[in-house]
Amino acid sequence: MAASEVRALFAVASRPEVVSLAGGMPNVSALPLDAIATTMAELVGQRGPVALQYGSAQGDPGLREQICQVMALEGISAHPDDVVVTVGSQQALDLLARIFLNPGDVVVAEAPTYVTAINTFAAYEADVVHVPMDADGLIPEALAETLDRLAAARRAVKFLYTVPTFQNPAGVTLDAARRGRLVEVCRRAGVLVVEDNPYGLLAFDGELHRALRADAPADVVYLGSFSKTLAPGLRVGWALAPPGVRDKLVLAAEAAMLSHSMFTQLVVDRYLATQPWDEQLKVFREMYRDRRDAMLNSLAAEMPAGVTWTRPAGGFFVWVTLPDGIVAKTMLPRAINARVAFVPGTGFYADGNGRSAMRLSYCYPPPDRIRTGVTRLASVVSAELDLVGVFGSTTGHPPKRHAPDAAPDVDLP
Repeated sequence: MAASEVRALFAVASRPEVVSLAGGMPNVSALPLDAIATTMAELVGQRGPVALQYGSAQGDPGLREQICQVMALEGISAHPDDVVVTVGSQQALDLLARIFLNPGDVVVAEAPTYVTAINTFAAYEADVVHVPMDADGLIPEALAETLDRLAAARRAVKFLYTVPTFQNPAGVTLDAARRGRLVEVCRRAGVLVVEDNPYGLLAFDGELHRALRADAPADVVYLGSFSKTLAPGLRVGWALAPPGVRDKLVLAAEAAMLSHSMFTQLVVDRYLATQPWDEQLKVFREMYRDRRDAMLNSLAAEMPAGVTWTRPAGGFFVWVTLPDGIVAKTMLPRAINARVAFVPGTGFYADGNGRSAMRLSYCYPPPDRIRTGVTRLASVVSAELDLVGVFGSTTGHPPKRHAPDAAPDVDLP
């Protein structure tokens, strides 16, 4: 097991003088906290003996019904019996790894991909093989080539892990025309698709993307979470899986923690049933859109020539690609000294790539702090470019070359 690149930054980035563009923490202050407090008090008063008791490893039936209604917003038709409640979607990812992965197995994932997913798969001694993306998400033709190459090498590919909508860390979204092709490529290769979708409801224009699971229920395990759309502290997520996988998930959950917190499950259930959740989603979308705009406008105004970045239509993140020769991880201490934090791109690759990239998060700081942070960061990047002009790279030696069969760094527009 290895420490997360993001987790290692928390102690420094939480200092009040540092503008943190690093962690993807939701802004829970935008929640109706009074209504949530009332919901909790009523729950204890009316259903305390149930809320404070053990529950089942599959999760509360009422909450699973509510989850099916949430997934219907993205075109998914599901039965509550096929839903397994988890401690955030992260636990679902760990349980899937426990079920499927043996040492030496392969998980195929986008390049770049979610840092904690890489660490989870590594903990089960699996290898992550990356497939490149562009501005429209994972490239199906590259996925087919990768799966063919792995099959020829007799490597056991257990599943494709993908965050197709407002991806973490790149912020890009898989194009609608590619979604069916991606699933078909995996179906032909006999590879399961794991669709991780914590950000899908945070579309800034309000137009939701159809989930991969919606059109391929037998081929896709769907992971969802209330961490981004309600509150991460409640730690409620879920997996929607075909029956055979669902049964194994329940067994694995029982072994991991016996049962979930009934209290937090019933808080979420009651909140969804009694509060205008769709209106709260609109509040989140507008707030995060304003912060996204502050970041994109500041990047355009402040960053020196040669720096590029993605333009997310939802979610939390912007992926920034720096000019050749700048190593983001080497630059990070100087950025912290300038009172701004980011996450170096190497944390989102299993193969050492991403040296000249970084992830910026706009979800937590208010717009004025975002603008201040980008201004500070742009000054650091400009200073790094001056060093590159003298030494050729910020490490004092030529930039690392890619291995012949490694996925290249992604320079997304």
